[in-house]
Amino acid sequence: MLLIVINITVAFWFTGDTGQALSIGLVANVVKTGTYYGYERLWDRISWGVNPKRSE
Repeated sequence: MLLIVINITVAFWFTGDTGQALSIGLVANVVKTGTYYGYERLWDRISWGVNPKRSE
């Protein structure tokens, strides 16, 4: 939540418009969340360098 407020504040500082600042701040966080999700899904599919689980 704090990062959303920081993004909106910085966007407002650059644009001077509340509506644009809100749009930029919210869209930036949606893009970051989507990128993070995609990145984690990609690394989940990579098997090299992972030790197989040993049965005990």
